[in-house]
Amino acid sequence: MVGEKYYAAIDLGTNSCRMIIADSTGNYVYNQSAATRLGEGMSLNNCFTPEAIERGINALKEFGELLHRSNCQYRAIATAACRAASNGKEFVERVKKECGVELEVIDGHEEARLNLVGALANADKNKPYVIVYDIGGGSTEVTLAQTSDAKIIQTISIPWGARNASEKYGLNDYDEKKASAFRSEILKYLEEFKTKCAYESYRGKISFVATSSTPLRLSSYIRRTKEYNREAEDGKTMTAEQINKALKEWYATTEAERAASVYIGPKRAPIFVAGTILLKTINDELGVEILTASYKSAKDSIIMELIRKDSDGTSD
Repeated sequence: MVGEKYYAAIDLGTNSCRMIIADSTGNYVYNQSAATRLGEGMSLNNCFTPEAIERGINALKEFGELLHRSNCQYRAIATAACRAASNGKEFVERVKKECGVELEVIDGHEEARLNLVGALANADKNKPYVIVYDIGGGSTEVTLAQTSDAKIIQTISIPWGARNASEKYGLNDYDEKKASAFRSEILKYLEEFKTKCAYESYRGKISFVATSSTPLRLSSYIRRTKEYNREAEDGKTMTAEQINKALKEWYATTEAERAASVYIGPKRAPIFVAGTILLKTINDELGVEILTASYKSAKDSIIMELIRKDSDGTSD
């Protein structure tokens, strides 16, 4: 590794923290995630709990040590949870002091842009436009852009994700009354999005790509892969009919049954229902017929941009 150049991306979300390291050719030499559950319990008083902070610090200590051993150029971003938490600033300062990692708390627009650029590899190049939606733990970004150059036409950050919605609406298991209340909340944002971008004028010209664990797990279940391998599901497509059938089956299960499933597992089981309600509501409201699941997201975009800037000799 002597003399080699390495580039790293850290993406700290509401539910997990992801880190990838790539060499100068863009080949990934390290790819790992930690279930920090940073946003767990935030619905009570809008601040990180001591337990969540320790999980976040522990994960970032490990990633920070690896960063410095590898002498990486890096960008570390924090998203919805750190934007919303009243003690988010203090957490970021602790991370810098104890982990040696400079966390950049980005806004919803930058989060949407990074996810768009990363996921664009999975867009249908025969469609002039793409909509990318990233179902996070604490927010969901929906972005309409040009397929050719990733130029954003309209984006919206819905302040609900799988983690905070599950806690706020009590959706550990499916309940139609609670789900209906949550759908009504999501639709307020989607209606605004559709109005601002004159959505009807784009119908039939859009490919739809969804990032995050929720679509990847659904894809794995629909294909009956008998294991969950997120990399293997990258770029796989699902029809609306397949998704709706799968969700009908999952909504009939208990949290314990989902926890025991190879497709969901114990860490995701409590928040899976809320994540899928977000996904299905977006699908239904936008008239999605075919959806592509994408593992490529913000982390991949960061790596691409770091390599390009280094190659061009440019900096932020």
